[in-house]
Amino acid sequence: MAEPAAAYGAPNPMLGISLKIVSVVVFVGMHTSLKASGPDIPAGQLVFCRSFFALIPVVAYLAWLGDLRTALKTDDFAGHVLRGVIGVSSMSLGFFALSRLPYPEWISISYAAPLLTVVFAAVFLRETVRAYRWSAVVIGLLGVLVVTTPNMGIMGSVPDARTTIGITASLVSAAFSAVAMIQIRRLVRHEKTATIVVYFSLTSTGLSLLTIVFGWVWPTPEQAALLVAAGLCGGVGQLLLTACYRYADASTIAPFEYTSLILAIGIGYALFGEAIGASTLIGSTIVVAAGIFIIWRESRLGLPRRESRRVTPPQG
Repeated sequence: MAEPAAAYGAPNPMLGISLKIVSVVVFVGMHTSLKASGPDIPAGQLVFCRSFFALIPVVAYLAWLGDLRTALKTDDFAGHVLRGVIGVSSMSLGFFALSRLPYPEWISISYAAPLLTVVFAAVFLRETVRAYRWSAVVIGLLGVLVVTTPNMGIMGSVPDARTTIGITASLVSAAFSAVAMIQIRRLVRHEKTATIVVYFSLTSTGLSLLTIVFGWVWPTPEQAALLVAAGLCGGVGQLLLTACYRYADASTIAPFEYTSLILAIGIGYALFGEAIGASTLIGSTIVVAAGIFIIWRESRLGLPRRESRRVTPPQG
């Protein structure tokens, strides 16, 4: 079930970058909607709304392309279910943390995911990771420590239980996200992009629905509108993210992911009254620099990027 070459457009780096930036804006809108819905909405309910309503633009787009029927054909149903379990775990923890942490701090910690992906790829996929990338990973993870340490009571400060739980959940979410990326790299070897995207939306919707037994809440009209908006943004953002890799290499596009930090700082301050702390600013700068160096290094070494061009994981 190899992806047909015709599915990819002619190289157009500026279009690819533009689509990437728009996808970042849309995903930030998704996270903002989820955060604005309030901490009283259970994480499982947030994941369900994000996954279920994301199906609307995804299914509509695939139907328009005439790919909807073939998107459901798979040779690895169990692999898709496993990817769904991992993804739901990552999103649940991530959305839980988002309701308990300032937006800039949350998004800075989430940048640990691509760093951990390098580690897991070396361990589980036996990918070659050279000294330069190992050094960048270590430095980047130190940057994550700079962000989290002041709130964990490690340096003698008094920890806030709510913040500590949020940071822990965010770190574990980043680890699950990295594992999800490894699973996607395995799936992409024999599954189409549309198949991976559709099955993830379906499995995450079904799995998150099971959490209703733990108690969901009846949202207010405003909360309901925000939850629907979050799901629609998630679906549109995924389509844009998938499309951008058709026009430019991942090494060209990936650094623009970090524009989300600038947006998070502005939105956190303007909408939620969250001022960014010095440790978060310094730590996030270190993490971003490490991530960009890894991208640059892989580009220089000419490492295969076909997996990233073919599929990108739905973002929580």
